[in-house]
Amino acid sequence: MEQIKAYLDKTAAISKADWDFFTSKLHRRIIPKKKVFLKINDIENHISFIETGVVRLFIPKENPEKEITFGFSFKDQFVSAYDSFLRQKPSLYQLQTLTETTILSITYKDLQEVYKTTQIGNLIGRLTAERLFLIKSKREQNLLNLTAEERYKGLFKERPELLKVIPLKYISSYIGVTAQALSRIRKRV
Repeated sequence: MEQIKAYLDKTAAISKADWDFFTSKLHRRIIPKKKVFLKINDIENHISFIETGVVRLFIPKENPEKEITFGFSFKDQFVSAYDSFLRQKPSLYQLQTLTETTILSITYKDLQEVYKTTQIGNLIGRLTAERLFLIKSKREQNLLNLTAEERYKGLFKERPELLKVIPLKYISSYIGVTAQALSRIRKRV
């Protein structure tokens, strides 16, 4: 709970009453490595804060080699199939842990109650929406403006620990190249 408090405290002071109410709605979940914890066509019912671990967001395909990885979330970040969460409609993609992952989750219903009862709820909603928007926007801009090699270098400049925990096939999909092209990029870099 201290990690999420430190994260939120960077933005605003939280009253003890709001904090106590909010944390009463959080549930800690430990998800094993390589576990899909939101499947395609399921409705996302949680926003989660990652205490430890790495989560991959991807579009599954019949051939696993053709899956499209379009996002990663890490320690001290929120993760959700946020469009599904907001609309309470089936998700068009999946969430999978790449390492054993510990998350603090709040359900859609409980978050609505936090919104109505506290000031912190709106802060959490705004922070989550802003973070997810910025990640999406940055990824789109990178795909449009940078070469595959620049995207690869940028990814590891920001998150050097990725090489240790994320399989190269997911990285190649994320930067929009084939595994063979990634291999050539890695040799040059």
